[in-house]
Amino acid sequence: VQLVESGGGLVQPGGSLRLFCAASGFTFSSYAMGWFRQAPGKEREFVVIISRTGSGIYYADSVKGRFIISRDNIKNTVYLQMNNLEPEDTATYYCAAKTGFYGGSSAHEYEYWGQGTQVTVSS
Repeated sequence: VQLVESGGGLVQPGGSLRLFCAASGFTFSSYAMGWFRQAPGKEREFVVIISRTGSGIYYADSVKGRFIISRDNIKNTVYLQMNNLEPEDTATYYCAAKTGFYGGSSAHEYEYWGQGTQVTVSS
């Protein structure tokens, strides 16, 4: 099983980034996919989850209206479009996979994790 994140980088406040998570080694379309983030010295924080089909999405309040999650079950990829980025969004971003949609804000519910991609928002 592999989850490989990419697309991170350095961006100015107010800018945008698009993160990618490429999945392999499991039946991607059978899993809900989530994004979490972790800033230095802080606990891992839930960002968003998308259901197997994409019909269900749940955002953390801190990113609602700025971030958009989507998935492509043909390409086995989940995307995170991040707009109007703020310095507080600086963190390592991780994608993760879990069976079922409910309980998706809890990191311990997820079975598979990627290695993360760094996002830095700074002027």
